[in-house]
Amino acid sequence: MIGSSDNGKPDGMDFKADLTLERLEPRLEEVWRESKIDEAARREFEQRLRAHWRPLFHILFQLYGTRYDFFYHIERILQTAARAWSERPDELRALDRRRINEPDWFQSQKIVGGALYVDLFSENLVRAREHVRYFEQLGLTYLHLMPLFAVRPGNNDGGYAISNYRSVDPRLGTIDDLRLLASDLRKAGICLVLDFVFNHTADDHDWAQRAQAGDREYQEFYYIFPDRSVPEQYERTLREIFPTVRRGNFTWHDGMEQWVWTTFNSFQWHLNYVNPAVFRSMLEEMFFLANVGVDILRLDAVAFIWKRMGTGCENLPEAHLLIQAYNHLARISTPGLLFKSEAIVHPDEVVKYIGPHECQLSYNPTLMALLWESLATRKVGLITQTLRHYHHLPEHTAWVNYLRCHDDIGWTFDDQDAAAIGISGFHHRQFLNDFYTGQFPGSFARGIPFQENLKTGDMRISGTMASLAGLEQAIEEDNEEKKELAIRRMILLHGITLSIGGIPLLYLGEEWGMLNDYEFVTDPAKAGDSRWIHRPKMQWDYLEELDDHIESGNGSIRSRIYMATRKLISLRKTLPSLSGQTMELISTANEHVLGYLRVFEGNRLIVLANFSEHPQSIEGNKLRTAGLRRFFEDVIETRTFVPAEPPHMEPYQNPWLKRV
Repeated sequence: MIGSSDNGKPDGMDFKADLTLERLEPRLEEVWRESKIDEAARREFEQRLRAHWRPLFHILFQLYGTRYDFFYHIERILQTAARAWSERPDELRALDRRRINEPDWFQSQKIVGGALYVDLFSENLVRAREHVRYFEQLGLTYLHLMPLFAVRPGNNDGGYAISNYRSVDPRLGTIDDLRLLASDLRKAGICLVLDFVFNHTADDHDWAQRAQAGDREYQEFYYIFPDRSVPEQYERTLREIFPTVRRGNFTWHDGMEQWVWTTFNSFQWHLNYVNPAVFRSMLEEMFFLANVGVDILRLDAVAFIWKRMGTGCENLPEAHLLIQAYNHLARISTPGLLFKSEAIVHPDEVVKYIGPHECQLSYNPTLMALLWESLATRKVGLITQTLRHYHHLPEHTAWVNYLRCHDDIGWTFDDQDAAAIGISGFHHRQFLNDFYTGQFPGSFARGIPFQENLKTGDMRISGTMASLAGLEQAIEEDNEEKKELAIRRMILLHGITLSIGGIPLLYLGEEWGMLNDYEFVTDPAKAGDSRWIHRPKMQWDYLEELDDHIESGNGSIRSRIYMATRKLISLRKTLPSLSGQTMELISTANEHVLGYLRVFEGNRLIVLANFSEHPQSIEGNKLRTAGLRRFFEDVIETRTFVPAEPPHMEPYQNPWLKRV
């Protein structure tokens, strides 16, 4: 993009950026006059603008510099950013300043997350405000509300087919209800996380409706083609995401008599980010959500946001540039806002979205998949092989570690890692699918298939944490020993996500051991999507003591799971060693036991995890050399470990060993 001047010297992009800003800054005067912003707040914005302008300009020029209307859009982008800061509530500006001074606030061991569907957990946003106390008692400091915006009628992909980014689904409340909930959460020390579905809109979004009405400007917001010639060229290199539901990536629209790009569902129209008007329009939606009080935006389907003929149209370099541009603009206007990436792709691609200048946070689908893999195999070879090179992240970033979520489980490990320890990736995925659908002899799991492809053998898994961990089977068989083992498996998994490094995220309902909800098939809008089986409605009577007759327990199954989970969360918050992302693997010389060391500012904690239903031990000297101490206390069981003796672990035990 950089040309040469008349004297042969390269034209400097920094010079172009500075000159452009010099010319555009006077255009902000109208924004400042309208907002009546005070001089100090204006100076804050201008300082951040100058700090981020050059890299932002470079990115926008690279993406859109050849467009005839480039400077029109860059002026509008700058005005949008200034308006967002001028409209930002004072309370949020104060939070911005604190987070600028403490940029790694999200790496604290005190950050513990929960995710929920508002309607299934609280019925509506007003009731959700009444449940803030529950979130506090559980120990949450981060709350992710699954999509709650206005959606199309009928099938809306679980809320991911959005009709209006500034309107809440009326069944849940209003945008003012959301503002009030955000304020309540902030006062309770809980940050709010929402989804930013910026890859596509619903077919009844205002932009899509204008396109359907023949408005050429809005037809260019999407990928719309008069015939199949261009779509066929794209299809040669595109994969099908839901091949058992729909074939191809384009949908014929009868009204327009044209083809629309719709990779996921026919009613989810992909946005055309080659058009800078789309970038600017979604920027306005992003700033609106930030000023409602959202602390973290989960960027949905990041891998798909840029298309180029002849490629798979996933994970393209321009997708990263788009996110980086949005990040710079957030740093300028809403600096307390963070991004969390959602990229359920190959592990090598997942990590490319993570960085302080792109997405500060990322889901960790590989860890999630490998924890379930280790439960099925009772071995830690594959998870250890993967963690050796996969857990590390750039500074000022963090994983979000989860066990279940609203989505399915895909076996996203690297085939090369599997091959390194003598495992066939293809056959191992088949085994895991058989195991977690209960087809494999001796399986304890009660999952069901999602998107099963009988032709290729491909499949993902749906099911709640408790049902996958064996509790559903144990209750069906009324087997007390199996109940005990299922509970231990669940507590083990929570113990790892709470200690391995990053933000632990509970899919709420897990803390009560909620089982699969098979009644989803009675709702025509949900019946075709097996993921609804692990989206059960919260049963608030669980707060009352239940009695499922565990011989070894203390109270009911549900209350035991809840109390154990809450205890682990509480312990995590007291251990500075669990801050940050640093994790070092420990060789346990036992194929059933995972071991790692957490270190932060001189604080050390050894974590062991027995993935077997049988007692295990490791060589005691390994504790001494890793922990640099002769005595350790398991802070969970308040029991002393002496390295001179081989540490003994009960089935599925997860000691957290602190130096004493």
